[in-house]
Amino acid sequence: MAGHGGPVRAIAVSGDGRTVLSGSFDTAAIRWSLATESAEQVLRFHSGAVNAVAFLGDGRMATAGADGRIAIWTSGRPQPDRVFADHTGPIVGLAVSPDASRLASASWDHTVRLSSLSDGSSRVLQGHSQNVNGVAFAPDGQSLVSVGYDLTVRIWRLPDGSAEVVTVPLPLNAVAISPDGEIVTGAADGKLRMMSADGKASGEVMAGATPIVALAVSHDGALIAAAAIDGTVAIVDRKARSVLRTLAGLGGPAWSVAFLPDGVTLLTGGADGKIRRWNALTGAAAGSNVVGTPGDPLAGFAGDHGAEVFRACVACHTLSETEVQRAGPTLAGLFGRKIASLPGYRFSDALKTMDIVWTPETVSKLFEIGPNAYTPGTKMPEQQIGSAEDRRALTDFLARATSR
Repeated sequence: MAGHGGPVRAIAVSGDGRTVLSGSFDTAAIRWSLATESAEQVLRFHSGAVNAVAFLGDGRMATAGADGRIAIWTSGRPQPDRVFADHTGPIVGLAVSPDASRLASASWDHTVRLSSLSDGSSRVLQGHSQNVNGVAFAPDGQSLVSVGYDLTVRIWRLPDGSAEVVTVPLPLNAVAISPDGEIVTGAADGKLRMMSADGKASGEVMAGATPIVALAVSHDGALIAAAAIDGTVAIVDRKARSVLRTLAGLGGPAWSVAFLPDGVTLLTGGADGKIRRWNALTGAAAGSNVVGTPGDPLAGFAGDHGAEVFRACVACHTLSETEVQRAGPTLAGLFGRKIASLPGYRFSDALKTMDIVWTPETVSKLFEIGPNAYTPGTKMPEQQIGSAEDRRALTDFLARATSR
């Protein structure tokens, strides 16, 4: 399904498996017919990337974005029925309660909010000290789980809002909960960490070598799909704690994943703006997705160590102004440019006040201590390059590749 003008950041599937809702960095959401693989409605409201979408169980839909707003839609209507504008930072995750009465939102303003879908009231859950990246309801609706950059999993007990806090070794980018209540988190080290409903560790799976950016659990709880920033999606047998296979040909990094109700069919949202359908059991592309694998943007740098270090950055950045914009600004002409000064890109307000000029030294420092420490308030995923040799190879590569 092709229609977005930027990476597909979020995918949701209706309860009957007939309709798909997607959100993109192009600021639009699209409602699709899965049978015809065609767009039925384009929803335009948000002033920034649409980072999260959800079906509400009553024919309505929710979209949320980098503008900090949640829009509630009825199919066929050109404007939202209701807008929640309580967050003060980008919203990156949504979850609908099992009884469809409440909507939970995860935001980079360090909070989780619970919004009533009947009367519009909302309450804030505070405790995270950094960006909240994901949120999910327990199957019984009595608790809510959130994860973030602050190395914590918070299990909120509803309705009183008290939280059980579990600390993990690395920043967390995603969370999903299986039908039996097991919590699955995706971390910056490419590892899945499982825990019981009360926060006790129950298993680990190394899904890949780079940060996990999206998770989905099949409706029967048998499979986990873990999308990583390097463009791979690992299909994990949840009970066996093992990777069954890794999907390829995703159109660049997959920013979003969602299972259909059959528990076998998986949808992935690519950096090329396309949604692809897969048989998760066989790894085969399905439907009209069977197309040629996109060219490797780093093919011209084969054998260049710096290019291989940069490969994890391809998810968000281009090296040329002529390529379609991805999640982050182009790096063309990077060295000598002041931070947050590139025209046409919406930078975080925090970056606009910083006095940093990009040079080999400042880029190296960014990856030595990590974006959260060097550029607080950034939208950039947390990652570090521990080897000084690798950092030097990266900056040497950028000096060559971004000045052409």
